[in-house]
Amino acid sequence: MSIFCEPLFVDDSSLECSEHMRFCRARNIMINFTDLIRRKEPIRYKMDVLKEGQIGGYCTLNEKMLQENADHISPLQSWGPELRNFRKLPRPPIVNHDCDIVIEKPTFIMKIDAINMYHHFCDFFNLYASLHVNLSHPAAFSTDNHIMIWESYRYRSAFQDAFEAFTRNPLWDLNTFRGETVCFKNLVFPLLPRMIFGLYYNTPLIYGCENSGLFKAFGDHLLHKLRIPLHERKDERIRVTLLSRDTQYRKILNEDELTKALKENPEYKVRKVIYNKKVTFKKQLEITKNSDIFIGIHGAGLTHLMFLPDWAAVFEIYNCEDPGCYKDLARLRGVKYFTWENASMLVQQDPGTHPDGGAHAKFTNYSFDVKEFSRIVSQARDYVKNHESFKKFISTRTQRKTKNVGKKNHTRETNDINRSATPKSKEVTELKSDVQSKDEL
Repeated sequence: MSIFCEPLFVDDSSLECSEHMRFCRARNIMINFTDLIRRKEPIRYKMDVLKEGQIGGYCTLNEKMLQENADHISPLQSWGPELRNFRKLPRPPIVNHDCDIVIEKPTFIMKIDAINMYHHFCDFFNLYASLHVNLSHPAAFSTDNHIMIWESYRYRSAFQDAFEAFTRNPLWDLNTFRGETVCFKNLVFPLLPRMIFGLYYNTPLIYGCENSGLFKAFGDHLLHKLRIPLHERKDERIRVTLLSRDTQYRKILNEDELTKALKENPEYKVRKVIYNKKVTFKKQLEITKNSDIFIGIHGAGLTHLMFLPDWAAVFEIYNCEDPGCYKDLARLRGVKYFTWENASMLVQQDPGTHPDGGAHAKFTNYSFDVKEFSRIVSQARDYVKNHESFKKFISTRTQRKTKNVGKKNHTRETNDINRSATPKSKEVTELKSDVQSKDEL
């Protein structure tokens, strides 16, 4: 981290950033949103939200270093488009009451890539990673903060529940303070979703790189904060979840035939799901967390693999000629990855036509050979059953079941003893009735 804006006194401002302004944090700075009143067009992925001097602080500013690090100028690659406009103010803005509003709580500004689940969770993952980068703050993982989305569109998403893992307060956007000058006592510019060699979009993976602790921690953090339960097992069957699509393309045309074949195997408990707006995101996470094998064709829904248990396997039934995307994500998360290998055993409905023209494997639908499908699932089953975490999970269930049986037997024995004692009690009662009381004598 380099200090671009250095304070001398406690009420002064500060700004420090990582290289290329990929992550920054600031204290006691002012942002002027008054020009937004005159902007009529919606703001998203814009690099001209702020003009020169509309963000600044009272400090010793190293302007040369600031401009040298503002070299990755792209909407979602760095904070260069915004912070290149940072200027020194003539006096401390907060103590001199130069702001219409002063925000006391820590605030995270996010530039989001919320196209689909894959890209949006790149936003959430980088926000989570930024909490670790910002650990110098004593309440780094507190949810008593604010999050501002750097666009004028009102945020709506099927995945908005995920924000509950990061803030307990309503989300802000550029309309929240439109026309006002705002001072922030504690401001964080988190890591962004499309950084060069970023996380996890554009992450270059070398051979042997897998099972990232950060990726596991992210999944655990979200599941814990959203209180997603792991269900106790009533049996040792492998839970298989097949993710169906209700979209125009990349449908599994014979998915009913495939699930029927799996259901005929007593080792599996099979569930076919469609993750759409009819299923809340928390419910989706609950289903995923309680799956041992997660199956789906190439698509953003496979991002759910980040929330599978450690022993799980993901089966991308066909990668649609994009082999690295979910294979790499599975490697980073540390779950086993399977995919279709024999192209002669699948049927493509048609060549597929990209909206911009030309044949494209992602813009058509597919059928798959049932025996080959079952064979690959059996490989995933063997992996799960032999995983030490799964054995421990099942073993814990068995021990609990044995303990409960022991309790039931003890209760049954106690009841038997009580029942055997009942006639004697009755006999004693009858004997007592034969004895006259003193009043009766």
